[in-house]
Amino acid sequence: MVSELGLLDGLTATGIILSATIFGLLSLYKSIKLKAKLLTIAALTMFFVGLLWFGPFIDFILVTFTGSNITPTPLYSLLSYTWVVPALIFALYLGGELLIPKKKWILIGVFIVLGLVFEYFLWFQTTESFTWLAPGSPGFVVGQDLIDASFVREYYTFLLIALFLVVALIFLGIGFFVKAKQATGDLRRKFFYLGLGFTIFVVCGALDSILTLPFAIGFVRVIMMTFALWMYLGLKT
Repeated sequence: MVSELGLLDGLTATGIILSATIFGLLSLYKSIKLKAKLLTIAALTMFFVGLLWFGPFIDFILVTFTGSNITPTPLYSLLSYTWVVPALIFALYLGGELLIPKKKWILIGVFIVLGLVFEYFLWFQTTESFTWLAPGSPGFVVGQDLIDASFVREYYTFLLIALFLVVALIFLGIGFFVKAKQATGDLRRKFFYLGLGFTIFVVCGALDSILTLPFAIGFVRVIMMTFALWMYLGLKT
């Protein structure tokens, strides 16, 4: 039976995936109905952001129904962090189209290259990139506890994801807030929603990787569940 902390971890990861999927599907439906390209990009962004919690979700399902964790353990990190680059690229495309449409491909091109470097270290230097609390670790109870992964903070994989988060916060979070301040009326509200959504994504994503107190992580993830809602509200029309 999954432990209380495992339930907290698994259910909050499930909640993020469900909220991202629901609002992603709503955005995709509206994009087809309105023929709105940006809503399609927003939907893809939501889907990929939700998948960043795919590792704990799958581990939760396995422990609940089979009593065993993901094996081999490094697969846990690959299931989650593989989606960092697609989420970032679609998010930057969305932000670039709204904030710097004439220069967006320069920004996207740079981060496609950096993203490929990140994926290389993620897939081929996985054991150097992470440490895990997993079966075999002191105090870990198989059949009850979920795997937990932590970045090795001196390694390239962590440095690259830290760069991605900083750029996303400045360009997408602060950038949309600045546009909101410059705009008026309904447009101002929409830019504010987008700024809020992307700020929640970056801040909560960073805290999820840094915090160690389970209940603090649970609180952060509950806030993270609103990310897709704010994006949807910012772009639905």
